Amino acid sequence: MLLKTIKGLQYPAILAYLLKWLLISLIVGVAVGGASAFFLISLDWCTAYRETHTQIIWLLPVAGFLIGASYYYWGKSVVRGNNQLLDEYHKPDKIIPFKMAPLVLLGTLGTHLFGGSAGREGTAVQMGGAIADQLSRFISINSLDRKILLIMGISAGFAAVFGTPLAGAIFALEVLLIGRVRFESLVPSILVAIIADQACRYFGGTHTEYFVNSVPSMSLLNITMACIAGICFGIVARLFSKGTHFWSTQFKKFNYPPLRPVIGGIVIAIVVFLMGTTRYIGLGVPVIVESFTQAIPPYDFLLKLLFTTFTLGAGFKGGEVTPLFFVGAALGNALVWFLPLPMDLLAAMGFVAVFAGATNTPIACTLMGIELFGMETGQYVAVACFVAYLFSGHSGIYSSQIVGSSKHPIFDLEKGKLLSEVVSFRKQPEK
Repeated sequence: MLLKTIKGLQYPAILAYLLKWLLISLIVGVAVGGASAFFLISLDWCTAYRETHTQIIWLLPVAGFLIGASYYYWGKSVVRGNNQLLDEYHKPDKIIPFKMAPLVLLGTLGTHLFGGSAGREGTAVQMGGAIADQLSRFISINSLDRKILLIMGISAGFAAVFGTPLAGAIFALEVLLIGRVRFESLVPSILVAIIADQACRYFGGTHTEYFVNSVPSMSLLNITMACIAGICFGIVARLFSKGTHFWSTQFKKFNYPPLRPVIGGIVIAIVVFLMGTTRYIGLGVPVIVESFTQAIPPYDFLLKLLFTTFTLGAGFKGGEVTPLFFVGAALGNALVWFLPLPMDLLAAMGFVAVFAGATNTPIACTLMGIELFGMETGQYVAVACFVAYLFSGHSGIYSSQIVGSSKHPIFDLEKGKLLSEVVSFRKQPEK
């Protein structure tokens, strides 16, 4: 009986499956990790050059026109970015055009070089998805395998650009459906995330280190404080998501798409020079680091939120995640005046929790918190991430996310319709 059971497990077939995806993971991981390293190194150069030549910010409208025109004339098939990857997973249509990778890379570098406020996750994920999907042209795969390839691209890009392979692997699975995780792609997702992270480091990609030195023991008071903080993080995450969609809707009133980032660039350049600071443009990593060690202005999180949602809504390229880190860490820093928890711990909780609420990925963000800040912070970041996820509602920065399971019955109605009738939040096609 035991022998029959062992034979029934079909170990040779499972081993062949593992070897197949390990080989594909090596190809995708090295390619995406290398591209991500180049992106990170280039981004550091753009940031350093901008900070030492601030007059270049006056050229942001020109950069905006070039970015807008490149997508309008050559990139209409890839203009939806991250949402296009999600759409292609749920409703496969055609292979992601490879031009998505260079267009988003150059667009993001231009945005950062000339003073826009954006992140890097969107760029890495889109490059990863576009690179991974090209294998569909050269190997014979079925529809399920192609979905796994798309997940691997997302996982590899995220893991490489942030140096968090476990979070990257789960993020790629969790972001597809709000409230559900598709585990059938777990092994390929983890393999490629680890390989991409190692490849990025090998090719010279570097990551900022964060330190949390004060983690009090968990108590009823502290878990209550963590819940209160999570509520604040979730509300701000929802505000960020709504802000991006709001500005995008406003800019779509201009019928000629390349004009949108021109107008946005003019406004940003004027505001930056009127304020006399570049604190709220670019990635904002120095402010994130600062929020862990010293008190910063309590309005920092709100200004970064406004700059980023306006920049992305105007049509500039980049991601939302690093600005979300800024918003969350700065908000956590401000909450130290109201909550009896250490400043560095609150900053760490906000760092990942606002991200969790805005992307609806609390498991991945909890793992990210542990990878970045240490196991000791795990309980606090978990509470903050899951509470923020609950209070951010069914909104999110990815409009093509599908609601797989409602967070709460109160969200079962969306604009007067049953949840089952409103399962996705998709943007209108670009004009």
